[in-house]
Amino acid sequence: MIDLRSDTVTRPTPSMREAMARAEVGDDVWGDDPTVNAFEQAVAECAGKAAALLFPSGTQSNLCALLTHCQRGEEVIAGQYSHIFRDEGGGAAALGSISVQTLPHAADGSLALDALRGAVKGDDIHHCRSRLLALENTFRGKVLPRDFALAATAQAHEQGLATHLDGARLFNASVATGLSLAELCEGFDSVSLCFSKGLGAPVGSLLLGKVDFIARARRWRKTLGGGMRQSGLLAAACHHAFQHHVERLAEDHDNARRLAEGLGGVSGVEVRACDTNMVFVAFPEAHCQALKAHLEGQGILMAVGPVTRLVTHLDVRVEDIDRVVAAVNDYFVRAGGDLAAAAS
Repeated sequence: MIDLRSDTVTRPTPSMREAMARAEVGDDVWGDDPTVNAFEQAVAECAGKAAALLFPSGTQSNLCALLTHCQRGEEVIAGQYSHIFRDEGGGAAALGSISVQTLPHAADGSLALDALRGAVKGDDIHHCRSRLLALENTFRGKVLPRDFALAATAQAHEQGLATHLDGARLFNASVATGLSLAELCEGFDSVSLCFSKGLGAPVGSLLLGKVDFIARARRWRKTLGGGMRQSGLLAAACHHAFQHHVERLAEDHDNARRLAEGLGGVSGVEVRACDTNMVFVAFPEAHCQALKAHLEGQGILMAVGPVTRLVTHLDVRVEDIDRVVAAVNDYFVRAGGDLAAAAS
């Protein structure tokens, strides 16, 4: 199968499995797992942060960051379509009694600095006190502009807020821009990095920050059920991905552009955006179900809808892209009469 639903569907490579099998392990809750410790230290140093903490998922890493930064009845400011707000089960509210105030996104994922300044609330007892600004990079495949990130974090700090970056695909941003991980993490008090998306590890995210912040986050991780034991097996997969799969993300970006160009030539298909490893495509709504079935019959998985996100990744090759374009084109050639009738 060619699976374009997400970059979370990747499978461990043979060399990654070998690294997992050879991993030296201990009890990470006790801090005794050498493979976890080495992985955390290596990434923290690369990101320019003092310490790191391994989590099973990015959702738990983000939630732990919010719980560490904020107390009950306080708030985080985030974009209205941010993953933290829309796609993490309302964990901040459900488990932390933390309010989320949302602001509109610009197309590139940035927030209006004036709106951000006006959203911050202080110690007035009538208000939910603002404690944290949370940004996301990449956002829907787009690299968050660095000038904005630096300005927004500086402004947040001036207004007494801490700053957190949901960097689930920050490695994609690094490869796309040529900026180092440390440069992209600049200005953020905490950063969440995911290794189970484009980098291809089966599971694992890191939360990075100062030593005292990570110490407090470790307690929250235990409370949330994220304390793992011989997790060096997982850290070994993540460390292998960190060492061997970052630069190759450029191949995913090239494949996404190839996919966008190919689908852009198919009558009935509108390519809305293509950034890093994501392509957003509009399909005629009346054809979505039939197209999905047609593609599945060709061994291609897409979450087909009126606006569809297609994601390239470690398990998608150049020849797979050409096969997808051919299959979509074949469907719309056959459906050409219906499309013409709908247009008239």
